[in-house]
Amino acid sequence: MNSHSSVHPQLVGARRALRGNLIATGVFSGAVNLLMLTGPIFMLQIYDRVMSSQSVNTLVALSTLVAGLYLFMALIDGARTRVLVAMGHRFEQRLSKTAFDCSLAEPSLHRTSGNPAAAIQDVEKIRGFLSGQGAGALFDLPWIPVYLGLVFAMHIWLGLVGVIGAIALLVIAFVTDIKVRAAACVQAQHSGKRSRLAEASRRNSEMVRAMGMQANLGKSWQDINDLHLGASAKAANTVGVSGSFTKVFRLALQSGVLAVAAYLAIHQQISAGSIVAASVIMSRGLQPIETLVGSWRSLVAARQAWAQLKDTLSCDQDDARISMPKAEKSLTVNGLIAAPPMVTSAVLKGVGFDMKAGEALAVIGSTGSGKSTLARTLVGAWSAAKGSISLDGVPIDQYLPEELGPQIGFLPQDVELFDGTIAQNIARFDPEAKDEMVVAAAKAAGVHELIASFKDGYATAVGERGAALSGGQRQRIALARALYGNPFLVVLDEPNSNLDAQGEAALNHAIQAAKTRGAIVIVIAHRASVLGSVDKALIMDDGRASDFGPSAEVMERLRQRNQAAAAQQPAQLAKSQPQPTQENTDETPVAAAG
Repeated sequence: MNSHSSVHPQLVGARRALRGNLIATGVFSGAVNLLMLTGPIFMLQIYDRVMSSQSVNTLVALSTLVAGLYLFMALIDGARTRVLVAMGHRFEQRLSKTAFDCSLAEPSLHRTSGNPAAAIQDVEKIRGFLSGQGAGALFDLPWIPVYLGLVFAMHIWLGLVGVIGAIALLVIAFVTDIKVRAAACVQAQHSGKRSRLAEASRRNSEMVRAMGMQANLGKSWQDINDLHLGASAKAANTVGVSGSFTKVFRLALQSGVLAVAAYLAIHQQISAGSIVAASVIMSRGLQPIETLVGSWRSLVAARQAWAQLKDTLSCDQDDARISMPKAEKSLTVNGLIAAPPMVTSAVLKGVGFDMKAGEALAVIGSTGSGKSTLARTLVGAWSAAKGSISLDGVPIDQYLPEELGPQIGFLPQDVELFDGTIAQNIARFDPEAKDEMVVAAAKAAGVHELIASFKDGYATAVGERGAALSGGQRQRIALARALYGNPFLVVLDEPNSNLDAQGEAALNHAIQAAKTRGAIVIVIAHRASVLGSVDKALIMDDGRASDFGPSAEVMERLRQRNQAAAAQQPAQLAKSQPQPTQENTDETPVAAAG
C-alpha cells in the first residue's frame, strides 16, 4: 500500500470514531440554538401581550416557562461541552500511539514532506481545538440562516440589514484567515528550530558549559526566539484586532437593527415587541462568527496540523504483513546502498556478504568508511535505498516490527540508557519481562556481579541517559540489553570503546556465548582485541566492501597491503623532492667557501 496515495488508515479510523460525537454535538447544538430563541420570544410576548393585557397571571406563567427552558438549555449546553471535550480526547487516544510510533520511525525514513517529530504536537493541537469554543462555534454556524430567516419574517428591511452584517463579518474572518495562516506557518518553523536547539543544548549541557559555548548558543537561541515571538505577536495582533473589530461591529449592527426596527414600529409596520426581539435575534445569530474569529489561531493551527498529519503518518503499514517464523539459519546482505536520514549521497555503495548461524563478523575500516551506517541499516534503524537484508531468506522489512525487534540485539556507538531502573533498561522496558531473563542477559554480558554490587542492585535508577553510571558501566548494561531474549542477530558498534580489560574479557566471552547458542554476531571494531572472537572479517573502504572472508586470511591480506603501502611512501617522497640542477651544484661549493 502506498501510504502517500491516501489518508493514513489510523487517521481515517479516528475520524470515523468521532462520528457518534459529531452527531451528538450536532443534535445538542440544534437544541441549544432553538432554546436561544427563548429570550427574544419572551421579550416579544412581554411587550405584545403582557403589557397590553396588564395580566399578572400571564407574566407569571411565561416567567415560569422561561425559567424551565433556560435550565434545560444550561443542561444541554453543558452536555455539548462534555461531548466536545470527550471528542478531542478520543481523537488523541486513537492517534497518540500512531504519532509516537511514527516519530520514532522518522530517522529511518527518507521524507520529502511531513514532520514526524511534530506528529505528537499536531495531534495535541487538533485535540485542543476540538475541545474548545471554536469547535462549538462551527456547529452554530449552520444556524445563522435560521436566525436571518426569523428576522426576515419580521420585516424584509431587518433581514437585509442582517445579511449585510453577516457578509461583512465573513469578510473579516476571511482576511483574518489569510493573515493568520501566513504568520502561523512562519511561527511553526521558528518554533521547531527553537525547540530543537534548546533540546540539543540541554542534552549536551556538560559539553556546552565545559567548552564555554553557553553564551554563543544562548545568542543563537535568542535570535530564533525573537523571530518566533515576532511571528506569534503578528498572529496574535491580527486575531486580537479582528476579534475586537468583529465584536464592536456586531454590537453596532445590533444597535442598527434596533434603530431600523424602531423606525418600522413608528410607521406601524412591526409591533413594539419586535424591536427588541429582532435586535437580540440578530446579535445571537452572528455571535458564532465573532467566537470563531476569536479562536482563529487555534482553528488555523488545527487545520495545518491535520494537513501535516496526512503527510506525516505515512509509516509503512503492517496490515499487509504476515507473521514470519523466527530466523535461525542465515543473514544475507545483497547490493546494499544506504545513507543517513536527510543525506542524498550514498554512504554504503553496494555492500554484500552472507553469514551463517554461529558465526561472528568483524567490520573494520577507517573513519567515515560507512561502518556505523552499515550497523544501523542492518538492524533496520535506517532504511536502505536499494539492496536487501534478509534473515533466512526473508527481507527484514517483511517482518512485523514486534516480531523482528526481539530477534535483534543492537549496541549503538553512542550508548544511551532511558530514565528508569537497570532491570527496565535491560528488559527493553517490557512490562511482562521475567526476572530470570533479565539476570540471564546480565550474566551473558558479564555484568551481573557489577549490578549486584550496587546498593539497589537491578532496581538502581540510572537517571536520564544513564547519567548515574560511568561510560563503561553504561556500555556493559547496554550490551546486556542487546543480549536480552537471546536475539538471533547481534550488532555491536564499537562495543569496547569505553571498556577496561575486565570489560573486554566479558565482551569476548559474550560473543563466544552468542555464537555457541547459534546467533550471528557483527562487531564494528577499531581495536584488535575482539578479532580473536570472530570468524570472518569485512574491510570497509569508502562505503564498499573491499575484502571479505575468514578473519585470519583477510587480516593477513590487509597486513600485506599496509606493508606494501608503507614501502611505497619513501619512494613517493623521494620523487616529490626537487632534484638539484648543475647550476646549483656548481654554486654550492662557492657559497660554502665564502
